[in-house]
Amino acid sequence: MNSSSAGPSSKPRAGSSQPSDSSFKRKRGVFQKDLQHMMYGFGDDANTSWTALLSAGFLSKQSSHPLPETVALLEDIVVEYVTDLVHKAQETASKRGKLLTEDFLFLMRKDLPKLNRCTELLSMNEELKQARKAFDVDEEKLATME
Repeated sequence: MNSSSAGPSSKPRAGSSQPSDSSFKRKRGVFQKDLQHMMYGFGDDANTSWTALLSAGFLSKQSSHPLPETVALLEDIVVEYVTDLVHKAQETASKRGKLLTEDFLFLMRKDLPKLNRCTELLSMNEELKQARKAFDVDEEKLATME
């Protein structure tokens, strides 16, 4: 038996934009702290049945924070989703050779809540940039007056 063949699941599919497992290693735990706080926030409602959360595995009896296994699983799901989204956006942008924000908006066009949230965040980001720019100009004027 040939020991070099590990089976069809270990090989990247032909035509797939997914890199093989050996081409990169993901740093684990990058988002775990943030996800843990988010999960705690979503479960920290006075109307939430704590026993239901305990039985579902979201909370341990020792603390009111989510189980580390649950957070790690959610992180894997989030990272896989974002990675797939970036790969699809790169495929969309490959004709131009440049990845733009509009490529991500194009991919989210059928999911209206996500699209609306993204456009809202982009407009807020633009407002913040303009406010910082105005603040920097005011500081420069004050410095020249003194």
